[in-house]
Amino acid sequence: MIDQIKKYALWIIIGAVVLLSLFFFNRESNQDEQASDEMEAILSSNETEGDNADIEEESGLVVVDIKGEVQEPGIYEMNGENRIYNAIEEAGGFTSEADDTQVNLAQRLQDEMIVLVPKQGEDPSEVANVDSVSNEGMVKINYATQEEIETLNGIGPSKAEAIIQYREENGMFKQPEDLLEISGIGDKTLENLREQIVIP
Repeated sequence: MIDQIKKYALWIIIGAVVLLSLFFFNRESNQDEQASDEMEAILSSNETEGDNADIEEESGLVVVDIKGEVQEPGIYEMNGENRIYNAIEEAGGFTSEADDTQVNLAQRLQDEMIVLVPKQGEDPSEVANVDSVSNEGMVKINYATQEEIETLNGIGPSKAEAIIQYREENGMFKQPEDLLEISGIGDKTLENLREQIVIP
């Protein structure tokens, strides 16, 4: 009888040890899974934040000044991926007197850009004259007329025309070095221009 009791006690002890082992094993496994899930969530969150940062860095925000024949002229903060037609829409659209043929609606917006919408029959250069020269007398190369560009040292009619043509075909100058893309403008001419022009 005593031997049977000892056997039962031994089996009970063994069963208890097995159950405790399974309990602690499952508990550690669940903790590992939970930690793994938390780590994956953190990594996923970091990747998402990184993607968002990349998107913001690529597109960014720009501030543009919309003038002339639009319903609501003013300063607007826009996404850098937008085009001029988006800016016009943001300003309420053209007025009935606007000459939309004088505006490159497909041009991408740039920070500090001035969007000028002239009236029908109005010379766009007359509108541009308001903002083409800075308070310091420096020429805003992205908005200046051919006559104003010709006032720069070393720039004659042919180079001024080439500058305007490049500006119309490639968009606004982003840095002075962009002028080197124009035939006839070299490093020496660029150095002379640096103190005379403003970009954008």
